Amino acid sequence: MATKSSGFSLVELLVVVAILGILSSVGILTYTGYVKGTKIRAAKAIMQQISLAQTEEYSNTGNYFSNADEGGCSPSAAITRDIEINLLGRLAYELDAVTPMSQIGRETGYEVCIENTGTNNFIIIAEEIGGGTNACELTLSRNGQTTETNC
Repeated sequence: MATKSSGFSLVELLVVVAILGILSSVGILTYTGYVKGTKIRAAKAIMQQISLAQTEEYSNTGNYFSNADEGGCSPSAAITRDIEINLLGRLAYELDAVTPMSQIGRETGYEVCIENTGTNNFIIIAEEIGGGTNACELTLSRNGQTTETNC
């Protein structure tokens, strides 16, 4: 006499779990890449906004705004905050003592600085927050040329 089984076998359940694991890992990798790409695009957009503000600054004062001379630009929350207040005209604010991050840093995941690279020339540097030595670094020159390193 044959018995009828009304459930799933252990092998069938293991196969389903394995398939779900593979699909979820592919989904997570795709999502992570999407988020990283979105942050890069957001950082590039804010760098373009800073570049436009630089044009206005030059029109008003005859000089470009800068945080550092050539080779001395290191993006940080304090430097980005300085750019936001003095160049972009955002309201002054204090950095959080526990997790210091500028408004741009919270919005894009990147901190920025502006480096003076000679008479009437500058580059904007954006660096990924928390990326360590392999952090993605974006640069935008005054003439609009962008470069990406470790992105």
